[in-house]
Amino acid sequence: MSMSAGEGKGGLNAEPNLTPMIDVLLVLLVIFMLIIPMSRKALDVQLPDPTPLNSKQKPNPDQIVLEVLPGGTFAINKEPHTRDDLYKRLKEIYDPRPDKIIFVKGDPQVLYKDVIFAMDQARGAGVKVTGVPPKAPTTTP
Repeated sequence: MSMSAGEGKGGLNAEPNLTPMIDVLLVLLVIFMLIIPMSRKALDVQLPDPTPLNSKQKPNPDQIVLEVLPGGTFAINKEPHTRDDLYKRLKEIYDPRPDKIIFVKGDPQVLYKDVIFAMDQARGAGVKVTGVPPKAPTTTP
């Protein structure tokens, strides 16, 4: 910027001085550049390990799998149940058991709210809920 040496026009200058504004903006820029990376938060998620497609493992008889099926029906180890008796049946199964773990498996055709309902019923029965990843689509060459 330039300064005038006073040419005999003694008056007010209406031109704003931009240097302090630019200094303030640069300081704010540095502050935001430092704060934003520190404000990021992460969630710890534990996902089950994917199993190979060709593994032929027999299911553990002690494991309980709750399947959420289309039409508002559920199956506990292939035994069909309705919404009304799901909680009661889970309570009957898990009250005598020392380990209270259930695997929830949702069909790709069901609504998300049905899967959440099943998980809530299991948690209400005092069970620790674990998700089962969906099967990968198979492609034929």
